[in-house]
Amino acid sequence: MLSQISQVALLVARAAEEHGEPAVNPWFIGGGVLAFLLFLLLGLVWFGGGRDHS
Repeated sequence: MLSQISQVALLVARAAEEHGEPAVNPWFIGGGVLAFLLFLLLGLVWFGGGRDHS
């Protein structure tokens, strides 16, 4: 049991030490998420634009 825990800890430590270039630029991911959220916001405003306030 202790051996398995130490192997898992070793694998986690190795994964944390790896420094490589990300496969996808983080700016593209952030820009895509921002565009998606803005699209949802515009859809919400369009959907609720003609409703009366209570």
